[in-house]
Parts: sequence; structure tokens; C-alpha cells
Amino acid sequence: MSADTHADAGDDAYPTAWDAVADHLHHLGVSAVFGLPGDDMGPLAALEKSALPVVLCRDQRNAAFMATGHALTSGRPAVCVIGKGPALTNTLTGLLEARSAAAPVLLVAEGTALGRVGTGAFQEVDQLAAVRPHVKWAARADLPEQLPRLLDKAAAVAVNGTPGPVYVEVAEQLAQSPVPRTAWRPATRQRPAPDPAVLAETAGVIARARRPLLLVGGGARHSGAGHAVELLAERIGAGIFTTASGRGSVDENHPLSCGVSGLYCVPPADTLWQDCDLVLALGSRLEETATFGWPPRGQGGQDRQPTVVQVTLGEESVVTDGHGHHVLADVAHTVEGWLHALPERGPGKAEAAGDGAGDGDGVRDGAGDGVRDGDSDGWRGRVRAVRQGLAEGAAARTGAALLTVREGTVPVSQVLASLDRTLPGDRILVQENGLQDMWSYFFPHWTVGREAGSLVPSEQTPLGFGAAAAMGAALAAPGRPVAALVGDGAFHLMRAELPTLAASSAPVLYVVLDNGGYGWLQSNLDRVSGAGSRFAFTSALGTGTEGIARANGLGHRRVDRLDGLDPALLEAWRLCESGTSAIVEVSVGLEDTPPGVDQPAGDFPTRDKNEGDYDR
Repeated sequence: MSADTHADAGDDAYPTAWDAVADHLHHLGVSAVFGLPGDDMGPLAALEKSALPVVLCRDQRNAAFMATGHALTSGRPAVCVIGKGPALTNTLTGLLEARSAAAPVLLVAEGTALGRVGTGAFQEVDQLAAVRPHVKWAARADLPEQLPRLLDKAAAVAVNGTPGPVYVEVAEQLAQSPVPRTAWRPATRQRPAPDPAVLAETAGVIARARRPLLLVGGGARHSGAGHAVELLAERIGAGIFTTASGRGSVDENHPLSCGVSGLYCVPPADTLWQDCDLVLALGSRLEETATFGWPPRGQGGQDRQPTVVQVTLGEESVVTDGHGHHVLADVAHTVEGWLHALPERGPGKAEAAGDGAGDGDGVRDGAGDGVRDGDSDGWRGRVRAVRQGLAEGAAARTGAALLTVREGTVPVSQVLASLDRTLPGDRILVQENGLQDMWSYFFPHWTVGREAGSLVPSEQTPLGFGAAAAMGAALAAPGRPVAALVGDGAFHLMRAELPTLAASSAPVLYVVLDNGGYGWLQSNLDRVSGAGSRFAFTSALGTGTEGIARANGLGHRRVDRLDGLDPALLEAWRLCESGTSAIVEVSVGLEDTPPGVDQPAGDFPTRDKNEGDYDR
């Protein structure tokens, strides 16, 4: 919003608190505002005078999800503006996800007028108490002069340290109150360098390691560290893994990349975790999903777990369970510091990208280098063999699926292959975390290349997050292809937003895997109750999406046969290129479980003990 917008209010004040909020959002450079206001149209009246795009949602939870998706995709603050009372409590799931995903979201809400607090006023809730457990910082403005400094602090807190959501409450009595103008502070994310002594100490730990792995987490997103991380892996001969939220930080086509860690790591890659002696955790909180399958604590003092060097911006994210070190600094600065501290170990050039790279990679494999095993079966060679084994396993599973596919369904592996063929290389895949859509987490069934992007839910995995967040991602990255791979259960939770999707200027291709409902829950129910249970989480009834989609001017196709998959996705993508969102529903079978999953077992799957043999 330009300064002359408020010329009629005088040079020293904004006409209302909401005009001040709108000007601050302009200062932050936000590209969209998500929300659903209350009865007071003050926020929309102020935003209407600005050029800021406003996405009016049907549900505040979806608004928070969209803002989170926007923030994670752009790396910049995203904004959600809502009313009070239940409007605020409706966003709590979104705030939980934003906090867990380290997304810099600014939530601005109305609050009960100061003079009516404690009187049983309409929709009165202690909103600060409700929201504080789920945000980095929360404050309420009761006086006009408080608002500018609270907005400035909120932006600084949201983007610095470990990013996260913040909350500013605007008391109702400020709605029509002039607010003093201010010179807004820059909302620049600061990236601290590591302490020199800590950098030197951890570089020594790396130099002594013989079997290192890199674990790249969501904290490396938007850090610009990807190339440096790959150089570090080449120099020390380390395998590269990411957490689910770290995908897109490094190129998964790199010859030392072995996919996603923890819950999504299948044989033979899991053997690397069993035998490694050092893990460099770059921007990861080492949550349970990322460390699932790590060696257990030993008995009688025997500890098989590796030394962990964790790089994180926030001291609250430091994990001290086990032997290791922590570096409180930016990932890119830390990795670049290690590259300067660790000497080159041999002639030649850095390892070229691509699976066919040879050994002329600048790191000597011969005996006596003091870092790697000194023969052809050394750690670097083993990492490459694991990558090849993952490719062989994926090919074997895909072939088996084609031979055993049930009539009227399509193998999920083929859905991913068709998406790969259809979308350009700079596509962003937005995911959920259900039974069938979880296939896309298992490398190399889906590979995130150097130009590609990825958006996933955090370990909280609220159902419906990815379906709504895709709209935020598309607005954060205009011109880039955005596809959302979601289950039918998750998609149904955001069907109320189809008019919002239709009105959006950023199209999304939705690929909805239809297994009849909540497949993960149904599989768990079948495990404990068998086929005779009186409960059910799935149904053979149709989804009813086509009519709603077409009524809103959206493309829609239904696919029940493999030979119809490519034409449907190509048609849907052409619609998206023309500016219209499209939905492709694909019938899939409950038995089509992702690799490495024998059957769901509560929060986590059991492992198929034969997975990874690949008949070799």
C-alpha cells in the first residue's frame, strides 16, 4: 500500500488499526493474504484499498494450512487474517502444523474489546491463552501506539531463529481508531555463522569419521546450501539422505543420494544407517519419523548408535539423546565452513552428478587417507551400490504391480511414473501422508531433482493439510507447476474450498487416490478385527466430486484403468497451463501398500522382512 493511500487521515496516523496492518503487510512484501473475517469487515475494507491479493476461504483451518504452504514454499512470512472466538480456535490445528513445520506464519485476529473482557461478551475467549502453546510469540494490542511495534516484533520473531508462527490480536476498540504511523523495520531473516571453535571441533569429528551420512532436514530449505552439501558429501564420501520436509534441499539425482530417511527408508538403504559412524544432521530436529529404524540402544554399555553432529538455528531444537555435538548456526554457513576446514584428499575433480559417475571425484579411495575404507568395497562404493539397489527394487515392485493389479484399479507406482512424465522438471509436488499417497515418499518411486520442489506435512501430519496447502504453494510460486497427490479422505476435508480454488489465480493439479475413504485406518482396523468388524473407514460409494468440480468450472477426470491414466493427466495439465485447476481421481486398491510397509501398525508400519531382497 502506498503512503498516499491514507492522505485523508493526515501524515501522522493511519485511519484505523486495520489500515496499519495492511500497510505492514505491504512492507513485508507478502504476495497473498489468506483468511475468513468475522462480522467486522474492517480488515477487508483496509485490504481492499491495497493491491494485496486476498484469498477468502470457507474454513479458517484451511486458511491456516494455505498460509503455511505459502510460507514453506516461498521461505517468506505468510499471513492469515481471521475473526475472533471460534474463528481463532478453528486455526489451532493449522498453527500446530506451522509450528511443527517451522513455517513463518503471521496470524492476525480480532479480539474482544478491552472494556468488555470478562463480561461474557459475544464470542469472548481468552485467545492469547488458547494460541500461546502453538506459536513462537503472541501479543495483543489494546492501545493504538502498541500495534506498530507488535507487528514489527512479530515479523522479526517469525523469520529468525527457528522460523515459526506468531500471533497478533487487535482489540475491537481499535477497529476505528487512528494508529500512529511508523517507519517499519526490515523483516530480514538473519543467518548466524557458527562459532569458530565449535566449527573447528566438529570439522575434526568429520575428518576422523570413516562411514559418514548426511541427513538434510527442513531447516536447510531456502538456505541455498544444496550445492555446498553435495560438495561436502563428495569430499568425505558420505551418503546423502533427507528428511521428508528436507526434500528439495539437495538434488536426489546426485550419485550419493539415497532418498528419504527414517520411516521412508527401505533396504538396502537401511543397512547404511546400521553401520554408519557419523551423522551430520543439517537443519533437522531428529524427530521420530526421521530416526525411525536407527540402531537401538545397546545393552550393557554397548551403544551402536552413531555420533550425531546437529546443525540447527534454535537451541530449543537441540537433541541430546546420545553422543554428539550441536552447532547453533545457519546450515549454509556451517557447511561452507567445514568445506574450508576439511582439506582436499586427492587429485582430480569433484564427483559429477549422475549415476554413471566414476571414482575420479577428488577423494582418494586408496589406503592411508585416514578417512574412508581403502578398497573397492569401501563406504563410498557401498553408498553407490545401495543407490543402485534402490533403483532395482523400485523396478521390481513396479513390474510386480503391473502383473497383480486388481481390475478397476491403477497401481500407485504407475500414477507417480505418469506424473513424472507429464509435469515439467520444475514441478512442486505437495503431499499428504495417508496409506497410498505415502508411496511418493519412497525414493526412487518419486525423485525430487535439482529444479523440483516438495511440500509435505510435518510429523504432525494433520489430514487435509496438503490438499489445502497446495493452493498456498501455487500462489507462492506463480508460473511453476504445482501438483497435489492426496488421498480421497484428505481431499474431502477441503472440498468446501473448491470455489476458493476456482477463484484462485494459481491453478493446481489434484491427483486424488481413491481407495474409498481412510485407507490407513481401515488397514489398521482389518489387522485387529478382520473382515467381520461392524466398523468401517472405507466405502464403495462414489465420491461425488465430479459434480462439485464441474459446477465450479474445474476440470475433472476419473481413471479406473491404467491405459486411461496418461491421457487424463495430460488433459488435466493442459487445463492447468491455461489457468484452470483440475482434479484427476484415480481408483487404487487398499492392498497397494507402499514399499517397506507390510501393514500399518498404529502410528508406524511394520517392516516387510523380505523387502529389499529383490530376488538377487
